[in-house]
Amino acid sequence: MNELVTHLEEKARQLRVAIVKTLHASQSGHTGGSLSAIDMVTALYFHKMRHNPTDPAWEGRDRFVLCKGHAAPAQYVALAEAGYFPREDLMMLRRLGSHLQGHPDSKGTPGVEVCTGSLGQGLSMAVGMALGLRLDQRDNRVYALLGDGELQEGQVWEAAMAAAHYKVDNLCAMVDANGLQIDGEVTKVMNVNPIADKFRAFGWQTLEIDGHDMAAILAALDQAETLKGGPTVIVARTVKGKGVSFFENKAAYHGVTPSDEELPRALECLGCFEE
Repeated sequence: MNELVTHLEEKARQLRVAIVKTLHASQSGHTGGSLSAIDMVTALYFHKMRHNPTDPAWEGRDRFVLCKGHAAPAQYVALAEAGYFPREDLMMLRRLGSHLQGHPDSKGTPGVEVCTGSLGQGLSMAVGMALGLRLDQRDNRVYALLGDGELQEGQVWEAAMAAAHYKVDNLCAMVDANGLQIDGEVTKVMNVNPIADKFRAFGWQTLEIDGHDMAAILAALDQAETLKGGPTVIVARTVKGKGVSFFENKAAYHGVTPSDEELPRALECLGCFEE
């Protein structure tokens, strides 16, 4: 287990480097929320989820829905590292004609299940996928990654209510609770706390972890797989901009990319000394 944790921690560090380089190349996109979510994305793509880069439509795959679609760079770097498309494609993020749009596009990007970006809609799609898989008597699981600011959307709670009512236990939601959104602190824009208690009240089985503790992430994902009779949510406390000290806990970097001057400093923070 220790070797696995160490391996995944290093993989997450490498993916953070890729996120920073990708966003610098595009000069457009979302830095803070991509960096805060990447530990969970790493655990899913490189350990927990069943998927096949050579056959993205493989029926035996688990599904991943990036509800907070603006954090697409986090998913893109994982897909590239897993082999869904060449790593070089990352440098074309948000470019005209590129298959890597600013938000996930299932029609253009291998490995993307659904188009997301309109906050609040992703969990509904994940619930539908999980119900469909259950109707087909398949054991595939569905993972949905939400932002805490996204929980301000009413549709999230409609989906949460439906998932509990229909006992959708092949669904695991993860909340990237970094406490910040584009306009500032989530508690000041529209307080969504206490997140875990709200999900419990809606009938969800709830786990709370440090979203940057890889061992805790893996343990929570394993536990979620054993919980039956209803959906599970993992509320992960994270740091926006995690890994780059001068990005951390700053709402200003929600949708700001690294400048030419910031790039080498950011890479140094991540233990990378070559651009």
